[in-house]
Amino acid sequence: MSRIDQLFAQLKRERRKALMPFVTAGDPDLDFTAAVLVELARRGSSLCELGIPYSDPIADGPVIQASYTRALDKKIKLAGILEMLAGVAPKIIAPIVTMVSYAIVYRHGLSQYVADAQRAGAAGAIVPDLLVEEAADLSRICRAADFSLVQLVTPTTPRDRALRIAESSTGFLYYVSVTGITGERTQLPQSLVDNVGWLREQTPLPICIGFGISTPEHVKHLAPVADGLIVGSAVVRRIAEASSKPRAAVLKDVGDYMAGLIAALESA
Repeated sequence: MSRIDQLFAQLKRERRKALMPFVTAGDPDLDFTAAVLVELARRGSSLCELGIPYSDPIADGPVIQASYTRALDKKIKLAGILEMLAGVAPKIIAPIVTMVSYAIVYRHGLSQYVADAQRAGAAGAIVPDLLVEEAADLSRICRAADFSLVQLVTPTTPRDRALRIAESSTGFLYYVSVTGITGERTQLPQSLVDNVGWLREQTPLPICIGFGISTPEHVKHLAPVADGLIVGSAVVRRIAEASSKPRAAVLKDVGDYMAGLIAALESA
């Protein structure tokens, strides 16, 4: 079992759900990214998603796009990110999953990426642009290493295709809540609960919902049907203030925000 398998098994025994914040690696710098990861884990985050900056947005809204641009402008490289991760992973209990374009994985080498990321302390990878038709090689490598390969299902994914994606995924399935890009939203689609309910009847994998989740109300609404919830833009937006505020204040703001969502999740 991978570390993520173990985590969700434990959460299921305890009748709890996971909350997973997203952080862009290197925005505003790698030292601060490390500090944020430690703070998020200290506040009770179950997992942490670490975005590897990429020049061509896949499904990222303006907040995350801007954070990737800032990191790339500072010449943040994969090697530096993995070095940072190796220093911070032993300090936290929460598994860390990289959100990474398949182009980066492919260029680095599939086996090499898995080995290097795992050596640095990552427990898996979310690869949003990996087509299920091309996933067999990476899926095989990840399974052999007990390194979770997380893939995405969207509201427009045909149901037969969603089943194929579930079969090639490990760790958990990332269910995209909306048709569109990442970003904070005031409302989520009414069909979301029904769609996730159908999917969870088809696969034993835990299902985590992302895109648009930003409020305690969202968390309480989705907690009954999801195994975990992913919060990205709302966290990244707060971190972006590190350039104009004292960093200790930004860390506290991010931690307080996440603690509020965790409290909502636990009371749902």
